[in-house]
Amino acid sequence: MGVFDLTGKVAAVTGGGSGIGQSICTLFAKQGAKVYVLDLTAESAQATLDIIAKDGGKAEAIACDVSNQENVKEAFDKIFAQDKGLDILVNNAGIAHIGNVENTSEADMDRIYNVNIKGIYNCLQSGVEKMKASGGGAILNLASVASSVGIKDRFAYSMSKGAALTMTYSVAKDYIEDNIRCNCIAPGRVHTPFVDGFLAKTYPGQEKEMFEKLSKTQPIGRMGKPDEMAYLALYLCADESGFITGCNYPIDGGFVTLNN
Repeated sequence: MGVFDLTGKVAAVTGGGSGIGQSICTLFAKQGAKVYVLDLTAESAQATLDIIAKDGGKAEAIACDVSNQENVKEAFDKIFAQDKGLDILVNNAGIAHIGNVENTSEADMDRIYNVNIKGIYNCLQSGVEKMKASGGGAILNLASVASSVGIKDRFAYSMSKGAALTMTYSVAKDYIEDNIRCNCIAPGRVHTPFVDGFLAKTYPGQEKEMFEKLSKTQPIGRMGKPDEMAYLALYLCADESGFITGCNYPIDGGFVTLNN
């Protein structure tokens, strides 16, 4: 297959049913990996499975609530039992929240923590165990521009993405001798179905205007595309990036470095 060949590799991608996760799953399958699409229900992953099957790839859906540790362990045990290994883990599942510290409720904070922080922790714990038994692997966490710069009304979300960044550093440091690499990417605004749903709910009748406004917050003048995130994910999970670990890659249309 050539460059970025994932033939023979086993990959698990959380939140693989739509958006960035779906693009990562379909691209990894095109490159030869067997992809486990982890989402809340098997039904929510079906669209991704359909795309992969149409392209002749290999994939399987596993219902997995990343906030539930036992559920996560069962999912990774199933992967290991079937394929005797785990080569790639992408922690993509996450949820958003809008609010500052005053109007972020305890319930809001717990919800964000359970998915965006505990969810990554749960998958890292099970994933590292399986990768050690496999002789190593590559882990990619989805951080955000909010991991490193202040964004208005994103208190809880920024907290969670800061944790995604620092968990990346810790795992990279702790498991380098086990041949496990761990990196993260930090997207800016990406045009996904979530964005369309958010605009329709929050700004009914003003969707087009608000889409343009949000797009222009990035110096490049548009939102990112899920496929663009997937190509960077592919590089960081492929053997070609074997000299890279403990790194954070902004992919944000210049948001972090040019908005000052």
